[in-house]
Parts: sequence; C-alpha cells; structure tokens
Amino acid sequence: MVRRFPEDALQSDTVAAEVPVALVFNGISHAVMMATPQDLEAFALGFALSEGILDSVADCYGIEVQASVSAAGEACEVQLEVSSRCFNRLKERRRSLAGRTGCGVCGIDSLSALDLQPEPMQPQPWAAQLQASTVLRALQAMPALQLLNAACGSLHAAGWATPDGVLTDVLEDVGRHNALDKLLGRRAQAGLLAEPGFVVMSSRASYELVRKCARLNVAALATISAPTALAIRIADTAGLQLWGLCRDPRAVRYVPA
Repeated sequence: MVRRFPEDALQSDTVAAEVPVALVFNGISHAVMMATPQDLEAFALGFALSEGILDSVADCYGIEVQASVSAAGEACEVQLEVSSRCFNRLKERRRSLAGRTGCGVCGIDSLSALDLQPEPMQPQPWAAQLQASTVLRALQAMPALQLLNAACGSLHAAGWATPDGVLTDVLEDVGRHNALDKLLGRRAQAGLLAEPGFVVMSSRASYELVRKCARLNVAALATISAPTALAIRIADTAGLQLWGLCRDPRAVRYVPA
C-alpha cells in the first residue's frame, strides 16, 4: 500500500487485513465475521465457547481453516466438528449472524433471543484484592506486544494478565470481539481457561465483551475506554469486576449506582 503525504512524498505503508471468515459447525455455516486472518483456529474455538455454542473444549473434535480467493477477494472458512449435543442445540436456537460487525444484536430476530442475564460466577478470592495499580501494570505492558498494531495502527488487542498484573498473552484483530475470542480460544487450546487471571483490552467495554468473559468465568475485565451502563449491569449480575478508563495514573472500577 502507498500513501501520499501533504508534501506529495510517497511512502509504502502497512494496512490491516480484513476478510470475511465463515464459521461452519458440522457442515452448517453459522456466522460470517469480518476479521483479521490470523489465529483463526483460536478465534473459532473462542467464539464457540464464549457464545455458548460449546460447553467445553471437549465438545470440539476438530478445527480446519480453509482459505480461498475469488473475484471478491480473500476469504476464509473455519470448519468445526462438534458434539452432536451441542450441534443439535445450536440448530434449535440458530440465528442468522451473517455480516455481523459487533454491534451486539445484528441478526437476532427477537428480544427474547437476547442473553442479558448471566448466571453468577463462583467468586475467586484473589479478585477481591485486585488493585488499580495491578490493572495498570498489565495495560501498560500491552502496547509492546501489539506487533500487528505497531505496523498498521488499526487493530484492537485483548490480553491475559495474571493476578499480579503480568501480561502473558496478547491477541489482535480489527474487531474487539474477535480479539477477545482469539484470546479466549488460545487459552482454551492450551488448557489454561481455569487459571486465575483477568482480561485487558484496548477498547471500550461493551456488554458483549462482559457477557463473553462472564460465560467463561473470567473474574475481571479492564479496558482502556469506558463501559456502557448495560455492561456495568451485566458485570454486576455475573459478579465480574469491570474496570474502565484505565489510563495511567487512573483506573476506574465500575459498580451500579
């Protein structure tokens, strides 16, 4: 890619890839997401878990990524072989998500399909001791690990931090929801979802991010920008610590009024 500067100088530039990624369960296409074509196995597994399609990693028997190029450009298809129990449940509540861009309710055909009442999570004692300084330590370490964003400047990141604020994983994508799914999927692939820790993100805290974390028993979520009122309410219902506006020297923990 070439960009032109005001002084008419030309310079090569790196831009983020954004391609349609179809998530196919047992041969049936369920969703088409616009995503960065990297870490797609982790993305698909994380999506399946965080959306409640799979109950556990054991329900996924295999994942295969297939890339294709057509007149419309690059595209990817991720084939997941899942348990018959989960697949039958998916068919019963299947909704059209084709073209979803992360607005949260695109493709849902009724208000009853919204899932805004998470079950309360089991308390994790370490989370009660989480301090703003620990949250900021993790977020301050994230830019150095955002390698794709450093090259193009347009990607979101989701990172995993230990209870003492040490950042261990960072996954990137053009979509904040995708970045979170990639992170959760990577943790699931490694068998680490049950380990203590919290999620940090380079975005605002929308309700979907909170809902995904709550579904996988993530004790805390910290984001650079502010949350929405709905995100705060869902976090409180689930017992998830929600932090926002995490920019040194401040980090704000949100609770309902």
